[in-house]
Amino acid sequence: MGGLKYWVWLSEVKGLSSRSKLLLLEHFGTPEEIYYADAGEYRLVKDLLPRQAELLSDKSLAGADQILGDCQRLGLRILTMQDADYPLRLRNIYEPPCLLYVKGQLPAFDEEVAVAMVGTRKATPYGIESAEKLAFGLARQGALVVSGAAYGIDASAHRGALRAGAKTVAVLGNGIDVVYPAGNEWLYHDVAASGALLSEYPPGTAAEGWHFPVRNRIISGLSLATVVVEAPEWRSGALITANTALEQGRDVFAVPGPIDAPMSRGCNRLIADSAAGLIMDSWDVLREYEAQYPHKLHCDRVELPQTLGYQARSEEQAKKTAAPVQEKLPALDLSAGDNGLSDDQIDVLRALRDGALQVDDVIEKTQLPTRRVLSALTVLEIDGYVQQGSGKHFSLSVTLLEE
Repeated sequence: MGGLKYWVWLSEVKGLSSRSKLLLLEHFGTPEEIYYADAGEYRLVKDLLPRQAELLSDKSLAGADQILGDCQRLGLRILTMQDADYPLRLRNIYEPPCLLYVKGQLPAFDEEVAVAMVGTRKATPYGIESAEKLAFGLARQGALVVSGAAYGIDASAHRGALRAGAKTVAVLGNGIDVVYPAGNEWLYHDVAASGALLSEYPPGTAAEGWHFPVRNRIISGLSLATVVVEAPEWRSGALITANTALEQGRDVFAVPGPIDAPMSRGCNRLIADSAAGLIMDSWDVLREYEAQYPHKLHCDRVELPQTLGYQARSEEQAKKTAAPVQEKLPALDLSAGDNGLSDDQIDVLRALRDGALQVDDVIEKTQLPTRRVLSALTVLEIDGYVQQGSGKHFSLSVTLLEE
């Protein structure tokens, strides 16, 4: 822990770019050596400007101690460049973050077929459906979906991966304890339960507009490929990510759209300029890596299963509220091989067969870890298979059928 505070101190030197921090680390070896160096030694660092060296004169560790305390309280891990599981892919980009804050289980990125999915927050129904279908397919076929947990395409990508029963990773432009946008609180919890939340910003950091373009280099840097689902032609963060991926030597793919659709113009332009490969399904991306990762990838045909969904579930609830007699619930066949449910989700549904239960009761009946139960319940509620009532009791919204 003693050495860790110097990593936090270095990461929090205001006005010093990630590239400058990397130059310092290459010269001195460790943040502790940087901390105890004097002004004369800083001037010996190649390509470090005098005004940048002056920023290192603040030797206060109070801020670092505060951040370390916050991380301990919140259960966050600090991953530094000296750690063996710091992704080599990320280490090799031009401006890698010297540390990352992590909540959840960090995948071994260098062994994963990680695919970034990005796009506009103002996604159309076409974009939302495309993102969810592609992410579902990518996850089912062995890839790791990486995105940014924003509204629109990001949230749809994470949701698709979660519905496939897979882990997913969100890279944030704010502190991990700051939910942004506020409506995605469920997404934060479920991504952390199944995969990981990552940020280079310490706890308590608010979401600032300039954070997100900076954050995007991490999304593309962790991934073998970046998929752009929907993006306008101008002022698009998704296009910034695509261009960053190209600069990093990574592959870029785009989902085509109608020629007169504003939210598809960025994607169509990438394809027209041969900057991105055109894709129509998940295997259009993954076939590029099949030979390199034969033990990870499998070309199975996948279809996103139909669910009740939010609108249908609301209509169903409205009918039940208005009708004097409760109508028969729709049926769900657990024995069907194409129901799109994970083993954990099936176990949770079976646990709720006899009536509404709180989370602790579901954990006791299924004997599954807490994070897996929470993940299953979240996805089942999204898909309309369960509903949450008063006192945080979960109950079935379907009638279960089995052979």
